[in-house]
Amino acid sequence: MATDLQKSIDSPSSSDTEVAKDTRNVAMKEDAANYTKEENYDNIEYPPPWKWEKFFIGGYNQSRMFKFKKPKKMYTAINLFAGVAIMFYGYDQGVMSQVNLNEDYWNHMGINPITGNQRNTAAEGGIVSVYYGGTLIGALIAGSLADRAGRIKAVVFGSMWALLGAVLQASAQNITWMCCARVIAGVGVGAIDCVIPVWSAEVSSHSARGAFLAIEFFMNIGGLALAYWIEYFAYLNPNMSMAWRTPLALQIIFIIVIGVGINFFPESPRWLMKVGREQEARHVLQATRDSDVEYELKGIKNVVKFELETSTANHYWAMLFPKDKYARQLRWRVVLAVWLQIMQELVGIGVITVYAVDLFQDAGFGLQLSKLLAGFNNLSYMFSVIFAVITLDRYGRRATMVWGAVGMALILLIAGILDKFAQTKGPNQRAYGAGVATMTFLYTATFGATWLTTPWLYPTEIFPLNVRAKGGAWSVVGWSIGNGIITMITPFLFQAISYGTLLLLFGLNIFCLPFVILMYPETAGRSLEQMDTFFENGGSWNVFKSSRNMRDAGIEDWRWTKKMKEDDFEELEHGRKMSTAARSPEEDEKDARQSWKKRPAYTFKRKASNAGLL
Repeated sequence: MATDLQKSIDSPSSSDTEVAKDTRNVAMKEDAANYTKEENYDNIEYPPPWKWEKFFIGGYNQSRMFKFKKPKKMYTAINLFAGVAIMFYGYDQGVMSQVNLNEDYWNHMGINPITGNQRNTAAEGGIVSVYYGGTLIGALIAGSLADRAGRIKAVVFGSMWALLGAVLQASAQNITWMCCARVIAGVGVGAIDCVIPVWSAEVSSHSARGAFLAIEFFMNIGGLALAYWIEYFAYLNPNMSMAWRTPLALQIIFIIVIGVGINFFPESPRWLMKVGREQEARHVLQATRDSDVEYELKGIKNVVKFELETSTANHYWAMLFPKDKYARQLRWRVVLAVWLQIMQELVGIGVITVYAVDLFQDAGFGLQLSKLLAGFNNLSYMFSVIFAVITLDRYGRRATMVWGAVGMALILLIAGILDKFAQTKGPNQRAYGAGVATMTFLYTATFGATWLTTPWLYPTEIFPLNVRAKGGAWSVVGWSIGNGIITMITPFLFQAISYGTLLLLFGLNIFCLPFVILMYPETAGRSLEQMDTFFENGGSWNVFKSSRNMRDAGIEDWRWTKKMKEDDFEELEHGRKMSTAARSPEEDEKDARQSWKKRPAYTFKRKASNAGLL
């Protein structure tokens, strides 16, 4: 009897389960009803529609939106569409890699010959780098436009600029024409690249975002590889003018798909709520969520209310030059996002992807073989991105970046030394060249598994929802600055110091390590509320000092050099200090037992663990 009773307690019957579900549903409906009654007391004063919004074409229309029977199909479609947009960004970034090698292009631009002519070398790098000036401008415009007119209209705005830029690039007749076209295209790509990640994050279900991370970056590098291989086969055309104009013109296909297709998808429910279109926000959530939407709608409404109350801080100028404590916290986040993107370029990926053919030629390979090696390197780069999802979740953001930079530094050091000998005639020249190629493949794979994703993921984790669009814009600003500088100076570096370029990149990887270790808090496993707690109470740009300040203030989650684990969450829920937050007596006793030979290694391991690196 007792046994049967115990079994019935441990394994409730299906009828009991149904009763529990019915009870829970009734409670949810009652809470929703109470929430509806409480709405009248919120007194949210929604701002009037932006007076210029009607002049921007496109936008959300409920009757035009795609209809799917299951919400899962809707957010799958959203993520795939966002992946196409990110693929276009990769395509546009890599399309100049072989255009720069076309002699007909040199003649039209007036930069022939490249080698040995400083003016022409500067012009080659300048044509590539002015694009990033456009992306910087486009990101800043779109970040503001997305908040005023909506995410969809901002994407359409960017698509129009990108379309004009693509047409002008494909028809360019001189260097002035090409530079103007590159800037215009950059404005469009910067706008799209700024808004699409924010839009997809706000529209997609929370459960789909991990999958989207993998899709996003896989398709991003897939776009870069696609551009390269299209150019490779275009060069088989004896018409050298068409060989460089065709890949530039094919951008138009991506742009039309993005600019037209976005209008058939739902608008961000947070933006709809912000402008007082609550019923439409509810409809979007019902189309993209399997669960009851009233709770999420209430959360969005609370965020919108806070955003309207702090609207003075939701401006680029206020985020850079704060007048209150909240705005100062935003400036701290801006610095982290911008500098992380700049460091991503300093570690050298732009040099390898854009000027890979030059690198392989310097290592002693012929032009055609160098092109093939660069193409296969892009494919290897694309598949290495799959490992990023594993490294980011398992080891955290800090450890992924630190060990990634260490690995890339060692690879570049070896590659630089091998490249020195590969450029010297001799019986072993070919072997040294093969070594350089191997190290190049290893470098791009390491970057794809570590540094590619984090600078784009980090801003979505540190910026509050009320400034997420502008936070994304600041991230693109940092990316534009880093790319612009690197692509401008790389042609000079290859001609001036040759193999020394790789050794310089080795030094830059080492240069970035202290910034990552000292400045960047670990965001893995932490909620947005926990991030707000860090920036409100840290009080220092040094993450170790911030952790001590939070410990002294009695905040339980204070070890911000380490990722949160499941055990940590359980202890926080029970109101206990985190077991990983401080040195325990057992650790001190273990230290004392170490022999003098083992103690240095053990101490290093412990300190690295406390810093979140092991």
